[in-house]
Amino acid sequence: MRDYKWGILGPGAIARSFAKGLTTLKNAIPCAVGSRDLSRAQAFADEYGFQRAYGSYVELAGDPDVDVIYVATPHPFHADAVITCLEGGKAVVCEKPFAANAGQAARMIECARKNNVFLMEGMWTRFLPSIVKVRELISGGAIGPVRHVNADFGFRAGVNPESRLFAPALAGGSLLDVGIYNLSFCSMIFGGEGPERVQSHMNIGTTDVDETATVMLNYKGGQSALTISSIRLSTAHDAAIYGEEGFIKLPGYWHGNTVILSNKDGVQEMEFPFEPTGFQFEAAEVMSCLEKGLKECPIMPLDETLAIAKTLDKVRFDNHLTYPFEGGAV
Repeated sequence: MRDYKWGILGPGAIARSFAKGLTTLKNAIPCAVGSRDLSRAQAFADEYGFQRAYGSYVELAGDPDVDVIYVATPHPFHADAVITCLEGGKAVVCEKPFAANAGQAARMIECARKNNVFLMEGMWTRFLPSIVKVRELISGGAIGPVRHVNADFGFRAGVNPESRLFAPALAGGSLLDVGIYNLSFCSMIFGGEGPERVQSHMNIGTTDVDETATVMLNYKGGQSALTISSIRLSTAHDAAIYGEEGFIKLPGYWHGNTVILSNKDGVQEMEFPFEPTGFQFEAAEVMSCLEKGLKECPIMPLDETLAIAKTLDKVRFDNHLTYPFEGGAV
């Protein structure tokens, strides 16, 4: 594999985890950082060994040395940032959630396909060794046909109207921040077409974002899933996959390294440790796709990303939750 020069757009907390992951990949070259604040971009570049920094997204997208850009802005700004990079001819990995709504997601995908450029939602959990093993176990029939999935991801944050988590203008709330992990996990298990039926309940807090969201999904083949996300309740962060001939449990599934398989052969616990952050597996897969000349990733295809975005919209709109930049339209 040849070397690939990476750019970071939006040097926030999640970008730090991504940059740490890149340090473990010999073919990943930290090249450039872009931010609306040049001093912030320069500080990030100095800390993680990037060659240069820019005070605008357009400058980063126009850097002729950059091969692929990781976009890590707040949710509502993903679409414009991604489109800027795609129109600059850059391959893009956009941090989850891919967009604030399905309309934005559709525009991003259309732009990628129009410009014939690689684009992928950065659902890093899908590329962890433990989750790769889960897909192998299911495809190999270890628990028979899957019938039901449970997944939860919740933590208790203090209410702060100024923070990203609680600000409607930044698409705050539990669903897009952590509920996306649950719904993407279910989509991975049951296929990318999306559920046939979605039922949900949200607890809307004092800042007008969802503090807790419970979602029940039903699929065409009779399969089901139940998920809960929260920014005001601490949950176990576990997932369970139930098949007709056994089940798989995943403690701390979205970032974990343990897979517990229970079937007719007994109980088997498997460990898949990794260092430092786990984001390196996602980045490695992107480079592998680019090496093969692919324009999207078969593990996280764009049509599936759009289907997940539509499910997120369905949950929000059914609970009369819109963001200010959406104009209140449901």
